[in-house]
Amino acid sequence: MARFLIVEARFYEHLNDMLIEGARAAFKAAGHKVDVITVPGALEIPAAISLADAAGEYDGYVAIGIVIRGETYHFEIVAGESARGVMALTMDGIAIGNGILTVENEAQALVRADPAQKDKGGEAAKAAMVLLELKEKFGG
Repeated sequence: MARFLIVEARFYEHLNDMLIEGARAAFKAAGHKVDVITVPGALEIPAAISLADAAGEYDGYVAIGIVIRGETYHFEIVAGESARGVMALTMDGIAIGNGILTVENEAQALVRADPAQKDKGGEAAKAAMVLLELKEKFGG
């Protein structure tokens, strides 16, 4: 049994709830424990994961958030930099499943967040578990 932390940027509550539901179900099915913390936005997710990992309490992480394209360039910054931050941590050997959705509109987010449809929260949890297995296999 491993311990995972879901770090969520809680901006679209109803959609985040679905992503977290999917992630929790995947961890429960695999027999793992999971906690959830909330940060202000997607840009803060990598920092929170880095801080949590330094504390050594968790074996892996899931990044949860939703970035919906708006009228300004801000979408590109948040989408790109949050993904870059998560990827940098992953390349440093931290097992992270990236469940930060970057979509054009809320309808796309709904389909991807819903556990009965695309279940991207569950997929992110499964990715974190696979990366943790690989980390353990290769002595990380």
